Amino acid sequence: MKEVALAARHKELNAKMVPFAGYNMPVSYEGVNIEHQNVREKLGVFDVSHMGEFLITGDKALELIQKITTNDASKLVDGKAQYTVMPNETGGIVDDLIIYRINSEKYLLVVNASNIDKDWNWIAQHNSMDATMRDMSDEFSLLAIQGPKAAEAMQSLTDVDLSNMKFYTFEVAEFAGIDKVIISATGYTGSGGFEIYFKNEDAELIWDRIMEAGKDFGIKPIGLAARDTLRLEMGFCLYGNDIDETTSPIEAKLGWITKFTKDFINSEELKKEKEEGPKRKLIAFELEERGIPRQGYEIEDEDGKVIGEVTSGTMSPSLEKGIGLGYVPSEVAKFGNKIFIKVRKKSIPAVQVKLPFYKG
Repeated sequence: MKEVALAARHKELNAKMVPFAGYNMPVSYEGVNIEHQNVREKLGVFDVSHMGEFLITGDKALELIQKITTNDASKLVDGKAQYTVMPNETGGIVDDLIIYRINSEKYLLVVNASNIDKDWNWIAQHNSMDATMRDMSDEFSLLAIQGPKAAEAMQSLTDVDLSNMKFYTFEVAEFAGIDKVIISATGYTGSGGFEIYFKNEDAELIWDRIMEAGKDFGIKPIGLAARDTLRLEMGFCLYGNDIDETTSPIEAKLGWITKFTKDFINSEELKKEKEEGPKRKLIAFELEERGIPRQGYEIEDEDGKVIGEVTSGTMSPSLEKGIGLGYVPSEVAKFGNKIFIKVRKKSIPAVQVKLPFYKG
């Protein structure tokens, strides 16, 4: 089990530590509901240093990225980031990731912790153009500072104008007295904020200064459990739940990051699927009665026939009702349509809704 650079800080804060993607990670500190609401109303800091970071460089870097991802990375300019997925050759998804363009010959790819080795091998396998690849996952820490007060609370730590940073842009600048920190206006919560990347040896100093700067604004450390409820309220896909090697980006409603203006792995088949329409689609639903939907629970139609299963589900702390995502046949996938979720032995009525669940 690997330890993140801030493991000692989490233990000092009496975090509940659990194994996650090969790392010992903080799942909660005070409790998921308290932490969740603190991010929605104030701000919180998440340690997500288990994520993977790959540096792709050289004059063939963009060519490699264009081949292995569905979005059009040629649209990126220096200081801009992009959400995308890596498709496999059978219609599914190897991983979802964020690409940062540092310059025309230097790109940072941030991948899911559980897929670091798989992703590295996949990219290397398709690197026929010999772009330079470097795995920096074990060298860097990553903190997500999220919530409506994040910009105001963190402004004292940097000269970058945080309140005017546009979504999915970043700067490499001084932060908390440390030079060359990546400050990125991204996040997985839907409540605004930043993600910051820095060397492991600076982790404790940066953590302490973040906590000090945020003290008067109500900052709290936030665990992975609240990160999951926050992302689900926004309808953000989680790899391993809502997307995986068997789900296509078209089924997962990720057509907006699937650009057929270029060739990429399996692009012809995915284009055909988009034109003909997928056989199933990812839907969002809210329970109409008390209950908590969980991953793997069956989705039924009005006749009690099983038509799909829940991929992500929880009791929404913001809405105080059961919410979830799941795949159903395309002909059933329609806003307002009623379905039923099999919670234990009871079929609970639910209605299909538009995302996000949490409107802010």
